[in-house]
Amino acid sequence: MEKACALEKETTSSTINTKQGEENTPGSSSTSAVEDSPAPCRGDTDNPSEEEGNSKLSLISWNVDGLDSEKQPERARGLCSYLMTHSPDVVFLQELIQPYVRFMKNRLAADYTFIEGGKEGYFVGMMLKKSRVTLLDSKIFDFPLSRMMRNLLFAQVLFRGQTLHLMTSHFESCKAHATERMRQLEIVMRKMTHAPDDVTVLFGGDTNLRDAEVAKVGLPSSVCDVWEQLGEPEHCRYTWDTQTNTNKDVEYKCRLRFDRLYLRRAAKEGVPQLEPDSMALIGLEKLQCGRYTSDHWGIYCTFSTE
Repeated sequence: MEKACALEKETTSSTINTKQGEENTPGSSSTSAVEDSPAPCRGDTDNPSEEEGNSKLSLISWNVDGLDSEKQPERARGLCSYLMTHSPDVVFLQELIQPYVRFMKNRLAADYTFIEGGKEGYFVGMMLKKSRVTLLDSKIFDFPLSRMMRNLLFAQVLFRGQTLHLMTSHFESCKAHATERMRQLEIVMRKMTHAPDDVTVLFGGDTNLRDAEVAKVGLPSSVCDVWEQLGEPEHCRYTWDTQTNTNKDVEYKCRLRFDRLYLRRAAKEGVPQLEPDSMALIGLEKLQCGRYTSDHWGIYCTFSTE
């Protein structure tokens, strides 16, 4: 997201340096606010036969703004509630902090495999639904010139017998860092296009990209922007919307499409094709505490297999 450029400095605030013992409360010393949450959070599709019959892949990508200390327990419970409701096969998360991860694991580890793109400061992560997605391998690729601890998290998985490469990242923030942000996009595009031709590749994350930056870099012909592929639906164009989302008190209101999904289909003949099916924004409702789950809207997307 478009955080203040102070993120260039290694984050050492008390929000991140929460004591290890505060397992149940992201960024707070009070545990009572979160202990009343049911655990674990489970979705409505716990029936294995129903899941086996569902050939669609579902995915959520969301910058959860773990760096914001305001109402963290309530917002973390809100995040778990959205995951419970949608029960996605794959989750891409950005701006995680360790207290957030511990909070989510306490409630969701029975159903999801967690992969973390870091251990200190803020970082990206993935969640894979155990009953639907099998993890084969994972790696972290650092962006060598990043001044904000940014990297690319990669996972090789099996979904219904098909090999997928999953990637998530949080590209460099702030308008002044467009050059590094475009460099990071180029790295991701190279990795997507260099994948074996019998593999489908999905990237999602908070890219902080402006349309002009994407146009300057250019997408390879084999890679598509999922939102564009679905016909550029207006209802899910803007994922960073300070006109509506009031979590951040900013002077200049704006609406931008920072969060994006990219797809490279498998090219080998006979390999099932993953096709974008639907997209919607989530997190649009204010929680009872008066704040939204994050300062970003999340993306919920489904893909059909052909």
